[in-house]
Amino acid sequence: MVLRRADSSESEAVAELIWRVREQNVGPIPQQVHSLAETRAWMRDMMFPTREVWVADTRGALVALMLLRHPDWLDQLYVDASFCGKGLGSRLLALAKARCPAGLQLWTFQSNFGARRFYERHGFVPVEYTDGDNEEQSPDVRYKWSPDLHL
Repeated sequence: MVLRRADSSESEAVAELIWRVREQNVGPIPQQVHSLAETRAWMRDMMFPTREVWVADTRGALVALMLLRHPDWLDQLYVDASFCGKGLGSRLLALAKARCPAGLQLWTFQSNFGARRFYERHGFVPVEYTDGDNEEQSPDVRYKWSPDLHL
């Protein structure tokens, strides 16, 4: 398993990975509001030009991804269900902390208890809750991590 920066030529494969993982997790996270075609265009036109796109590659297959927006945002972190529980999310999060050593923040859905436990295990603390002022209209929570936090 290799963690590496994705190349812009992989934008479609990264979009398909996001789409697949979101579909695998409907329930803890809301149903997607954008089509696969819209997700492909968003990744190609918006994310690759403005974010660090990192992927986990196993023999040419993309199985996880992370999007970083400097100076301190972890915008997306998705791991394919068949690779969950193998430390891959932790490896990506360690990479995010190394790339943004002054601190990180992120949003996740309040209903995504697995993600919330994961981030809290890795030193993130909830700092803001919303009633669903996002595209999915689902309550979310903003987390922050700082190297100065002592839990």
